[in-house]
Amino acid sequence: MMTTLYVLAGILLLLLLLYVLAPSRYEVSRSIEINRQPAEVFQYLRLLKNQDAWSPWGKRDPDMKQEFRGTDGEVGAVSAWEGNKEVGSGEQEITRIEPGKRIETQLRFLKPWKSTSDAFIEVAPSGSGSEVRWGFAGKNGFPMRFFMLFMNMDKMVGKDFEEGLASLKEILEQEK
Repeated sequence: MMTTLYVLAGILLLLLLLYVLAPSRYEVSRSIEINRQPAEVFQYLRLLKNQDAWSPWGKRDPDMKQEFRGTDGEVGAVSAWEGNKEVGSGEQEITRIEPGKRIETQLRFLKPWKSTSDAFIEVAPSGSGSEVRWGFAGKNGFPMRFFMLFMNMDKMVGKDFEEGLASLKEILEQEK
């Protein structure tokens, strides 16, 4: 009986230690140069509906159901989605706009697991065009914090950001 208690206490202590050691936050971002003026790039990016054209997740479920609420491109606008297992379901709300420079959104994932992240897109002058930086950050709650011991959010999502930014570049540079 005592041996069982010691084993259980040891396992519990190990789990607690792993939880403390696991990263409590994540942050991922990527950037790309686009041969287009910052004002034009920003105007395109501020519209949630335009994300369908360049977002890598929209391509993974062409039958994804979407709903838009509010005035697109303004604080309070929401894009909600429900898709297959790969894209899950959730919504994105514009929470802050720094005209010509930065758009901040809150991502609320509902499936495959509940989580909230703060996302952003920044546009800055660069050479003869613009630099666009896209990223997001959030907290690893229970049980995701355990999974982060074995997963690397930057590697998992970074490739998606690179794919999306490459599509964005292609779209915006073709429209010239």
